[in-house]
Amino acid sequence: MRTYREVFAIREFRALFLTQLLTMTAIAMSSLALGAITFDTTGSTVLTSLAMFGGPVVTVIGSVTIVGFSDALGPRLALMAMPAAMTGAALVQSLPSLPWQLRFVVLAAPFLVSSAVGGSMMRMLTLIVPEGGFVLGRATLNMAVGVMQVFGFGLGGVLLAVLAPTELFLVSAACSAIAFVVVRLGMTERPATQSGGQVMRRTHAVNRRLLGSPVTRPLYLSLWIPNGVIVGCEALFIPFAGSTGGGYLMSATAAGMLLGDIVVGRLLPPHVRERLVEPLRLLLAIPYLAFFLSPSLPLAMIIGFVASGGYSASLVIQERLVHTTDPAVKGQVFGIAGSGLMLGQALGALLGGAIATWLPVSRTMGVLAGLSIVVTLSLTPGLRRSNPAELATSTRAARS
Repeated sequence: MRTYREVFAIREFRALFLTQLLTMTAIAMSSLALGAITFDTTGSTVLTSLAMFGGPVVTVIGSVTIVGFSDALGPRLALMAMPAAMTGAALVQSLPSLPWQLRFVVLAAPFLVSSAVGGSMMRMLTLIVPEGGFVLGRATLNMAVGVMQVFGFGLGGVLLAVLAPTELFLVSAACSAIAFVVVRLGMTERPATQSGGQVMRRTHAVNRRLLGSPVTRPLYLSLWIPNGVIVGCEALFIPFAGSTGGGYLMSATAAGMLLGDIVVGRLLPPHVRERLVEPLRLLLAIPYLAFFLSPSLPLAMIIGFVASGGYSASLVIQERLVHTTDPAVKGQVFGIAGSGLMLGQALGALLGGAIATWLPVSRTMGVLAGLSIVVTLSLTPGLRRSNPAELATSTRAARS
């Protein structure tokens, strides 16, 4: 097993980690600010959910047209595009007089850029970590997500008590701008693995191959749907507990995700990770059934913390994607995974907000948990096809 010392000894990995820290802080601040503005302005749970998690809906456009740019551009150049777009969007969002309808248009811009180059971070990771280091490297980047969601949402909730939400966007813009500089100065460019021509045609062909495969299709669906439905629960945190309480709930779930990634990414050997992938997928949803009982804020934080450890199952699923796909299209492989994940989260948030217009918020979260469990169980047979032991058996049978 690889160690943290090994991966952090790599200069470019340190830059990648710092970029992730800054980017996630910027996203947390912007999401909380826009969610607060939308809820205060409209009082709508649906629009609030979309404000916090709806931006990724536009990534579906890029995923079916231009996600091939993740391999047609050098990874450093591709990685610089996202913080640049986020900086510009946050500066526009900081205008106090901006109508909420226009804020949704601005929200979409950086996610459209992300849909074109979203696989570049994972592509860069596979290039810079040593053999066998992907899971630990990915888990460590997830730690950055967890830490900065704890910091970003927690601090954002506190800052909203003394700052206007539009002023919080300026903090987000500063974080994104620094991330741009870190990528530019801290990473070495690599050549593209695909040509820049016929990107749309190549994108379509690779998408068909990946999504049509009985091995990779269940991997994608298992990444996207159950997680996205649970994000529908998280999108209801502000309606459930208010702006400050919602920030605390976001921090608790991010802390649970952080702990899960540490345990699965660093402490468990590969064969144990493989055995635990299915229990971890169920752990993500089962605790949220307790929201049928309308828990208090402290108990809700414990529920979210425990459940979010289940997000670590995605580490194993993504490792399987590494080993079952062509290295020449790794950017697109993970671009599709990232865009589908964000789309699933956005649709889950929309679903949660829609159900909450008919049911109490806490009961809606219980319903979503039940739906996630059903989907998880239905995908289990297909997911087993990508198990390393199953693949080895199939390969031996084919050769004989």
